[in-house]
Amino acid sequence: MPLTEPSDDHLPQEDPVALDGAAGDPDDNVVNDTSGASDPTAGVSAEPEPTLPEPVRQRIVTLTAAVLPTLPTEEVPVPLRRVAKFAPNRRARLGAPAIAAQLTADPLFRQRVTARVLADAGDLGAAVVEGTAPAAADPVEVAALAYLARPRGWRELIDASGAAVRAEADSAVVAELVREAEQRATRAEHDRAVARVEAEKLRDELARVREELGQLREESRQVARTLRETQARERKATELLATERGRAARASADVDAELRRARARLAEAESAAGVARASAKEARSVDDARLWLLLETIGQAAVGLRRELALDPVDKLPADFVADAFAEQPGTAPAGPSARARDTDDPARLDQLLALPRAHLVVDGYNVTKRGFGEMSLEQQRKRLITGLGGIAAQTGDEVTVVFDGAERMHGLPPAPRGVRVLFSRKGETADELIRRLVRAEPAGRPVVVISSDREVADGVRRHGAYPLGADSLLRRLARS
Repeated sequence: MPLTEPSDDHLPQEDPVALDGAAGDPDDNVVNDTSGASDPTAGVSAEPEPTLPEPVRQRIVTLTAAVLPTLPTEEVPVPLRRVAKFAPNRRARLGAPAIAAQLTADPLFRQRVTARVLADAGDLGAAVVEGTAPAAADPVEVAALAYLARPRGWRELIDASGAAVRAEADSAVVAELVREAEQRATRAEHDRAVARVEAEKLRDELARVREELGQLREESRQVARTLRETQARERKATELLATERGRAARASADVDAELRRARARLAEAESAAGVARASAKEARSVDDARLWLLLETIGQAAVGLRRELALDPVDKLPADFVADAFAEQPGTAPAGPSARARDTDDPARLDQLLALPRAHLVVDGYNVTKRGFGEMSLEQQRKRLITGLGGIAAQTGDEVTVVFDGAERMHGLPPAPRGVRVLFSRKGETADELIRRLVRAEPAGRPVVVISSDREVADGVRRHGAYPLGADSLLRRLARS
């Protein structure tokens, strides 16, 4: 390629007169005349400039820029005088187009530059001038010196240098390509390893997903089976519900009909009961009159009989004889019967029996206490029961006897309340047997009330004419006292 390049926009703009090589500077005309007179090739048609490789061209410009400040001012072409004043690092960069153009167009200037460059090159410059170059020399440097000196065969030297530069460039390109290929191979190997690891991970993940899929399928089958069973049960329950609703509707209808019939019967029964109450009231009035007359007759007969038999009041009662013979008593003697008291609010059955003349109340002690307040100690149970019976004796004036099993007897008991006899069965005999003895000792016709929830005691005393009552009747009576 020609050495001349287009002008650089960064090169400082020269004065138009200074850049014009044909006019304006008498020195330039002198140089041109001189160059025309001294050039041995003047008048001969010049051969075309060879095409220089870019490294060779840059080296030529660099060598010329280095020599330029050493030339006398009059030997420096006008276009390069300002370039010569540039700093070394800017001279070759900014003045490259102007330097290339002057080297091509001004043979004299090239000869002056060549003389100084060859002097600086030493043996290498002498070898290039002779037309030979050392094999170990830099081909770019050899080509640059050959272009400036232009010895015999200089074009071949430039061509050889261009070939070497191109070979070196090609080698560099090949080396770069090899390096890039190696890098790509390394990256490919790395990517292959990463892909292998990722593939292993994906295979493991696939295996796990397949396992989970199998579990999900099994769970889905179980859920589907459960759903079918639930739907079947729901259908069955719906059918049963419909059946039961029908039955309930029929039963409700039957109950409504029965309720209407029962209400009708109830109305009839209430009407009949009203009539019966009226009749009973009239009959009771008649019975009360007859009973009063009978009691009055019996009372007068008893007074006459007592007067005829001349019976004196007795100090001991039948129960006292049984107690002396078959029971153990506390240290204090039982108090005699007291006057009869009136009671205004007592349980009906027990109150009716205790209201009879000369009634005798016999209580199975532990049977009552363990049923009513068994959480207390035996001593507290006895004390609470005896205290309550003392209140009943004081209210009714009846004879009261409470019997405990002798195995649980406690010595040193406090005195019994007035009208209450406290007995303990002797060794070898139970309180139940002692209660039956007390009932058998009473005369026929005397009202004897026995309080015990023991069925055997109740059956035994009933056969001897006593009135057995459960322990709850006495407990309720004591609770209201």
